[in-house]
Amino acid sequence: MTRLTLEHAKVIIEVAFAKGIELGLKPLSVAVLDAGGHLIAFQRANGASTLRPEIAMGKASGALALGVSSRKIGDMAAERPSFVASLGPIAPHGVIPAAGGVIVLGDDGLPIGAVGVTGDTSDNDEACALAGIAAAGLTAQG
Repeated sequence: MTRLTLEHAKVIIEVAFAKGIELGLKPLSVAVLDAGGHLIAFQRANGASTLRPEIAMGKASGALALGVSSRKIGDMAAERPSFVASLGPIAPHGVIPAAGGVIVLGDDGLPIGAVGVTGDTSDNDEACALAGIAAAGLTAQG
């Protein structure tokens, strides 16, 4: 079974930031969590606003908690707003129902962690997370 390591996290963050620069995005923040929702690594680009650590971790941990990307949690929020709103207070890092939180899968297809990116539009945040995961040689949940 693959583990999500600090070395993976460093690559994910570096490439997510590089993708953001390439696309001309606003300053990003990136959190990488292990399968238990524990923070492995976090970085906030110069100029990123102050709530970004919590948002990045909320995207990633929400994805892990529900077993789907934070984009899908956003879809769930549109269908069942009361349910999704009730999750924030019981989740250790909150639940952010917007794209940018992506589950990382191990060789066996099971989650080994998640990445949360925030700072620009949700679609751009997700694109940066996916670029980082791929660059680290890992697989994002579809």
